[in-house]
This record gives sequence, structure tokens and C-alpha cells, in this order.
Amino acid sequence: VQLQASGGGSVQAGGSLRLSCAASVRTFSRYDMGWFRQAPGTGREFVAHITWSGGVTYNVDRVKGRFTISRDNTKNTVYLQMNSLKPEDTAVYYCAADGRHFYVNNYVQNPDNYCCWGQGTLVTVSS
Repeated sequence: VQLQASGGGSVQAGGSLRLSCAASVRTFSRYDMGWFRQAPGTGREFVAHITWSGGVTYNVDRVKGRFTISRDNTKNTVYLQMNSLKPEDTAVYYCAADGRHFYVNNYVQNPDNYCCWGQGTLVTVSS
């Protein structure tokens, strides 16, 4: 699966961005998709996940209520709508795909469980 993330940019605190991740695979609807982010000097942090059937999981402490993950299987694309952005949201955002459909023990939050990654898109939020 090849993934292409886009939509990053610079925004002031309180603003919004929508990230997109386009997949070049015919069976996109069979994949669970995740968004992760990585700030300088830190590890890759789970942001949100959506199952092949539309079930969603969020990093509740960090983004719940501000970010929304969605997918359009007709366009082979997953989205991350980010509202009320904060400076601490500044990071490179990555999309990832996983075809194994495991949902226990925080499986979806572990970046090692994803087979395929996009190249990342930079989001910068200024105060």
C-alpha cells in the first residue's frame, strides 16, 4: 500500500486544517487507517484510528473533541479534520495502514503494528 499525505501547513492557534491521505491500493476499504504525529525529539504518537467499517478511536487526552478522523472509500482517502489547533499540535503527521483488524490491548495505538506509512506532512501551529 502506498500512502500520500497532504494538507499540512502553518496556522495560528485556534485555527483548523484538514489532512488527507490518499492510498494507491484497490482494496483500500479492507484496511484500517491511523494517523500519528511526531514532534522534533520525540517518538511517534498515536492520534486517531478508523477501522475498515468506520469505527473510530482517538488519543483522548490529546485530541478528543478537536480532531475528527473519517474516510471515503470511493476516493481511497482518509482524512483528519483538526480544529482548535494548539501550538503543542505542531508535528509531522503521518498516515498509516493496517490490514489485520486487531483491536485489543491498545493495538491500534502502536505504530509498530502498521505495515505501511505515508511520507508525512508538517503542521505548524503558532501562538
